Amino acid sequence: MSIDWDVLATEARTMAARAYAPYSDVRVGACGVTDGGRLVRGCNVENASYGVTLCAECGLVSDLAAGGGGRLVAIAVVAGDGAPLAPCGRCRQILFEHGGSALRLFDGTPEGRTLDTLLPDAFGPDDVETRRGGLT
Repeated sequence: MSIDWDVLATEARTMAARAYAPYSDVRVGACGVTDGGRLVRGCNVENASYGVTLCAECGLVSDLAAGGGGRLVAIAVVAGDGAPLAPCGRCRQILFEHGGSALRLFDGTPEGRTLDTLLPDAFGPDDVETRRGGLT
């Protein structure tokens, strides 16, 4: 599948403009494409209790599930000015669950980078299955 990074980055920037960021004023937007070609989007939503703030990638994954699921193929995460941002550690793990290590991330280059460059040796659903009931 050919990735149109311009579309993803533009949609992500639109989402950043919709972010709720009254505390940090750091607006983040995300747009991804599924294996079926559907676009999914999210923006960060801050909270006075910082620990419950939602990252843009979490909103995107919620949109993915609410829209019927699918597998993420590529994602752009950008700041309000359109600059590419790397997902935080928590979001890397969430994205791994829904896109795997080959998920492509927008980094401003034509090819992007894969999630496994940011999250090597990720823990995923297969690890849960192989370790289930591991106490003897």
